[in-house]
Amino acid sequence: MNNSLTQERNERYDKYVKAVTPSTSMPKSLWNSFWIGGLTCCIGQAIYDIFHAIFPSFSQDMLGNMASMTLITIAILFTGLGFYDVIARRGGAGSFLPITGFANAMSSASMEFKTEGLIFGTSVKLFSVVGPVIVNGIVWSTVAGLIHLIIFGRI
Repeated sequence: MNNSLTQERNERYDKYVKAVTPSTSMPKSLWNSFWIGGLTCCIGQAIYDIFHAIFPSFSQDMLGNMASMTLITIAILFTGLGFYDVIARRGGAGSFLPITGFANAMSSASMEFKTEGLIFGTSVKLFSVVGPVIVNGIVWSTVAGLIHLIIFGRI
């Protein structure tokens, strides 16, 4: 008897979850991710081209760094003003390109805990997001280097 009650409860819960879960269209989600991500990349390229026109003697690396910093700044400003969430709801994975998505994650985490102070709120949450990324970057680049060393005998 207890098993039948549990099964009935689970069925009611499943029905409730299906009723409140918004339906999504995979083609629509993929399209939105594609065009939002592509638009972000086009904006990044336009920023690069503008910097190249203004500073023609700068190296490509310098111009790329300047364009990346500008995209990071825009993503942080959009997060602070609440625009990034609107874009993310529409664009999904396309809005979480590595550089803009990481800037959004860092700034939103630090904004959420700013009431706890500069050190224990903003700074701690900023580094709680950055820490795992740095650790994973170091660990997996080391693993990739070791695999390359084993396969090719040099780095």
